Amino acid sequence: MPADLPPRPRRGMSRSAVLTWVALLCAVAVLVTAARAERRQPVGDRTVGEVTRVGVAAGDPVPAYLRAAAEELARLTDATGPTSGTYALVAFSAYLTPQRVAATLGGAPVSAVVARVPLPGRQTEIVRIAALRVPQDVVAGMAEVAARKDGEAADYRARVVAPAASADGELRRWYETGARVSAEEAAAYRSGCACVYAAVIRATSDALRGLAARPGVRAVDPAPEVSRLDRTVFTPPLPEQRDVARPPADAGLAATPAGPAPPVGDSSEAAPTVIASSPGVGGPAPGGTPPGTVPTSPDAAGGGAPTGYR
Repeated sequence: MPADLPPRPRRGMSRSAVLTWVALLCAVAVLVTAARAERRQPVGDRTVGEVTRVGVAAGDPVPAYLRAAAEELARLTDATGPTSGTYALVAFSAYLTPQRVAATLGGAPVSAVVARVPLPGRQTEIVRIAALRVPQDVVAGMAEVAARKDGEAADYRARVVAPAASADGELRRWYETGARVSAEEAAAYRSGCACVYAAVIRATSDALRGLAARPGVRAVDPAPEVSRLDRTVFTPPLPEQRDVARPPADAGLAATPAGPAPPVGDSSEAAPTVIASSPGVGGPAPGGTPPGTVPTSPDAAGGGAPTGYR
């Protein structure tokens, strides 16, 4: 070959360079695949530990709450979709029987009702009863609460004769009061008492506004932010509350050797029927927890708002 010919041009990368690029591309493919696989892994429920509260807060003025609920209802619009609807807390003007609840709601779709036995001079337990059919489910739920109250009354009576109560007259009186109040609650629920003072429903905005105008309905508080009833606490005002949301006066809330009675807490739908623990209906059980006290929310465990207030 003549010496003055130019060198032959290169026709591509060397074998080693090709292998390097292949290795890099394989590594990138592996990383992309791993990243996609990681994104497919289920993530934890971000709503755990978050509780939505609907109703009047303890210590807040009731008239202001009623006005705010009415204003929000006036502004409410429906979401798109043929089955759209908004959860709402319906507060009644009085304590109603299961049959009167059905008549007052006029066929509105119900999810639950809120009830307590309005015994004079007593803070009785606030319960939430799941109820899709009214009045049937409300009557059945009241029967379950009555059975539980019978058990609480029997527990208190057993504590009355225990050595600790026999040696402490004040403690014995607490247990006697607890047994009496629990028995009265059981009898009331078993009879289908006028104890329901609120309901949780789901309906369109027009239906909710129509319900607010019905006799016996004190307020309709829409809660468009609610999507899970099991993570929602509903705290309607009691019918007798006209100025400030506060617990009813209770003649049995005196201090005991173990301290004052625990306040009522509140709960979410996760509790089958109970929305709050019973306050001041008996003395403290061993370990400082009265029988029948079942905190069902962080508030209940931490000394939450009285009588199930938000």
